[in-house]
Amino acid sequence: MNVHPNRRRGEIAAQLDGETRLLCLTLGALAELESAFGVDDLTELAHRFEAGKLSAGDIIRIVGAGLRGAGNRVSDEDVAEMSTEGGVTGFARIATELLWVSFGGEQQVGISSPTPDREGRRRGNPQNPPGPQVATR
Repeated sequence: MNVHPNRRRGEIAAQLDGETRLLCLTLGALAELESAFGVDDLTELAHRFEAGKLSAGDIIRIVGAGLRGAGNRVSDEDVAEMSTEGGVTGFARIATELLWVSFGGEQQVGISSPTPDREGRRRGNPQNPPGPQVATR
């Protein structure tokens, strides 16, 4: 199946269980995450994710909400049983990219900023975010 994500709508594509699937944090998916994480609004939700500490359960909820937001009929239990290239790190990359396209790109709401972010990118740059840091031996 050909999947063509529209990043301006907050969509990403990810390989899960050997199948390319579309994910999107729609307003309904974000409301689901607000409820799951016990926060009152989107600002609190964004601040929670900005802390950079995601548990396995958090990643399952984020990926599950993104899949459901894009029309996939899956439960969080289904997501917990899925696999992706890179294992846990691969799932963390999917969740990070999904959050980045949903919250990180000011260009998505028509605002451009000349100021670079912490990584030196201009805000709203459509390139993919860096993957999670993994300790090496």
